[in-house]
Amino acid sequence: MAIKGIPIQRMRLQERMAFHQVPAVSIAVINNGRLEWARAYGVLDTRQRLPATAASLFQAGSVSKPISAMAALRLVEQGKLLLDTDANTQLHSWQIPSNEFTRQSPVTLRKLLNHSAGMTVHGFYGYARGEQVPSLLQVLDGAPPANSAPVRVTTTPGSEWKYSGGGYSVVQLMMIEAVKQPFPALLQALVLDPLEMHDSTFALTLPPAWQTRAATAYHGDGEAVAGNWHVYPESAAAALWTTPTDLAKVVIDIQHSQGLSSGKVLSNATTTTMLQPILGDYGLGLFIDKAGDGIRFGHSGGTDGFRTQVYGHTGTGQGVVVMTNSDNGAGLIDEILASVAAVYDWPDLKPIEKAAAAPNAVTNAAVAGEYKMMDTPVHIIAEGNRLYFQNDLFGAARMELFAQSNGAFFMTASDMTIDFHRQGSSKASGFSLLRSGSTYEGTRQE
Repeated sequence: MAIKGIPIQRMRLQERMAFHQVPAVSIAVINNGRLEWARAYGVLDTRQRLPATAASLFQAGSVSKPISAMAALRLVEQGKLLLDTDANTQLHSWQIPSNEFTRQSPVTLRKLLNHSAGMTVHGFYGYARGEQVPSLLQVLDGAPPANSAPVRVTTTPGSEWKYSGGGYSVVQLMMIEAVKQPFPALLQALVLDPLEMHDSTFALTLPPAWQTRAATAYHGDGEAVAGNWHVYPESAAAALWTTPTDLAKVVIDIQHSQGLSSGKVLSNATTTTMLQPILGDYGLGLFIDKAGDGIRFGHSGGTDGFRTQVYGHTGTGQGVVVMTNSDNGAGLIDEILASVAAVYDWPDLKPIEKAAAAPNAVTNAAVAGEYKMMDTPVHIIAEGNRLYFQNDLFGAARMELFAQSNGAFFMTASDMTIDFHRQGSSKASGFSLLRSGSTYEGTRQE
């Protein structure tokens, strides 16, 4: 976002990488349904200073979900999975525990892919390399050595949208049992090979030859993640290693299969289903939004030390993929998306201008404090007439908040708006944060 009346300052990418403390960024731009260019900047490792290239590997985090969703839908096309049948009839080694919610409405594959199955466990922490890794069944039950809670149904399936990485672990088991193959192998056969994604894998352990071109993950303070990166047995939700060039192939295939013909993975009809909103601004594996003569689709991703954003438009054939190796990557990614939109004259991603109201130190003091959002701390810091937001999910760097006349706040460093919950002159009890069409609730911890 930009402040109305203040010209947008042009800066060099290297300057912004230094500002955000992001060692490496890799970008692929799609124009008219084709890969326009791909390039990487910076270094994979701040110690050895190996240069990043377009073939360098990054963890995609939750961008694994749309790839997994495509694979699951391919199995539906093949008659090996059912989209609207009780998921428990398609599970054999483990069952979704029955309770008052599942008795009202069953969990189905469609609801799982849409995050409307009422499932718990928003995301996963990962495991240090060399640490004991749980089996998929241990993850689902939250049993040692799993470091996440049990995956359970806590709201009536189909009644509300609630993001759940745990739900995608159920999908992972459904796929494994339908094909009777390890998850990395079936994803290779169903999606990666058909799209010629030769620099992508869901393997839990990277082959030695691949490790030499894998980016090291960095915390927001610039320290490397122990062991260089974490391992994610929750493969469908978070385990993909890839490049922007390979992810661009996914975007292009979705664009093509939403057109007049089928894609390399899914038919036109199935892709249309994938891009159809059910609950929330979400289809089956993708955030979606009607935009002009087409559909804007995409997904963000984050594991410990990596941040990714994928964007595509079915009507214009435009798209961009950005991957970084830092927890601070989200702010830089937003700036890159805005810059690409400006260069190519894409209306969807251009900075939104908002008028800033006069700052108020009293209001700032009332909303400042410690909050929790998605089980992570949020710091709202007041320094006189200036107010700052800091949260590791969206980049560890402090981002300034600017007041609006309606009482909400916005940021120029990222496409986020915050509305604090207040009664009169009392301190804020919480907030609602809007980012990329999704709302996140924060609760004061003091």
